[in-house]
Amino acid sequence: MPFYFLVILAFVQGVTEFLPVSSSGHLILIPLVIDQPYQGRSIDVAAHLGTLVAVIAYLRNDLLRMANGMITLGRQNPAEGRLALLVAVATIPVIIVGYFINKAEPTWLFDLKTLAITNLVFAVLLWNADWLGAKGRVISDIKVNSALLIGIAQILALIPGASRSGVTMMAARYLGFDRVTSAHFSLLLSLPTIAGAGVLKTYGLLQTNNLVLGTDALIVAAMSCIFAFAAIHLMMRWLARADFTIFVGYRLILGIVLLTITQLGYL
Repeated sequence: MPFYFLVILAFVQGVTEFLPVSSSGHLILIPLVIDQPYQGRSIDVAAHLGTLVAVIAYLRNDLLRMANGMITLGRQNPAEGRLALLVAVATIPVIIVGYFINKAEPTWLFDLKTLAITNLVFAVLLWNADWLGAKGRVISDIKVNSALLIGIAQILALIPGASRSGVTMMAARYLGFDRVTSAHFSLLLSLPTIAGAGVLKTYGLLQTNNLVLGTDALIVAAMSCIFAFAAIHLMMRWLARADFTIFVGYRLILGIVLLTITQLGYL
């Protein structure tokens, strides 16, 4: 596989996984746009592994506090232990629904027209949530009902183009959490979601003896990790002083271009 193609895959996966712009939608597009065959599920797994390592590295202090809070739940650090439980609660809906969708593998989910429409629809919803959202609620204000609602919204991310980060941040903003808190909780939710998806994909590849962890996969994993860590850092700094408009604008342009291309029959 050409090295430049690996770099593009790693860059797209790393940058789009945690930004509210849909990583899965972009990965579907890459082979079509640059005229390369599908990279294979082993490369997809490697790319997701790289982003998983990146978010673990970025949230390492949070994870250590949450782990300590779980160990001493009810005695010390109750807030951190409670946050770990809230992440678990918010993850349950997407695990259940994702399991059945993975079994069914509906082809319409990967249709380019679906990708175009979801980008447009969820761009507008993200803008609306950001415009309506209050600014006062922070991470300590997340309760079980809020976590569950955000988790239910995360189910929508099973549609390529909806964006897991986008729908969780959108839901958090509708519930009145500030932008940094919305992004922070979205990052925490990405851990079990990415890990779970990686396990399912790896299991499927092992079942068919198609798992190939060669040099290409290692390169993609390493570069995805670097790109993802940089993207997370820049996004959190951006949201501390600005809004989601830049992401909304990008998704609207992408959705219009994709819809135009599909309607004209170019893809």
